[in-house]
Amino acid sequence: FHIGEREEKCIIEDIPSDTLVVGNYKVQRWDIHKHGFLESAPGLGMFVTVTSPTGEVLLSKLYGPQGTFSFTSYISGEHIICFQSNSTRFAVTAGSKLRIHLDIRVGEHFLDESAIQAKDKVNEVNVRLEHLIEQIHHVTREQDYEREREEKFRKTSEETNSNILWWAIVQTLILISVGIWQIKSLRDFFISKKLV
Repeated sequence: FHIGEREEKCIIEDIPSDTLVVGNYKVQRWDIHKHGFLESAPGLGMFVTVTSPTGEVLLSKLYGPQGTFSFTSYISGEHIICFQSNSTRFAVTAGSKLRIHLDIRVGEHFLDESAIQAKDKVNEVNVRLEHLIEQIHHVTREQDYEREREEKFRKTSEETNSNILWWAIVQTLILISVGIWQIKSLRDFFISKKLV
């Protein structure tokens, strides 16, 4: 995505609880002379701020023009990840565009292939099994979180349907009572005028 040099950009990620989130990013600055983005933006860093659904700041740190950040979610919900450059130029002169390449991995634990190759086959299988077990636990947590969201949605839908049913019953009773009242008042009117 593209942002201005002094602009802040936020991304919302829906993350289950107790989940590791790893993000990699790279910043490129627009070059006016070359009419393209430079390979990197030396001297330019990024403030990365992560806020939990309750408003608690989980991460607030300055990184370089490219870097990796990570945090663990303690509660499930929408986490806000914000990026802003550390440019000290005034807003009037800071008209440069920045391109940010962002890769966010939720719940992944990466294997160090060089460490695995150095160990013997038994340790390699053991490490891979542990990695698979971690992935299974992550999938289980993800499914539990989706189940909770589905139950919440179903409960809200049922409450809405119940409210609509009661509203329809109340409307019907009001219409019937107004109809009966009109019939009675017309009957009394006709009797008083001696038309009936």
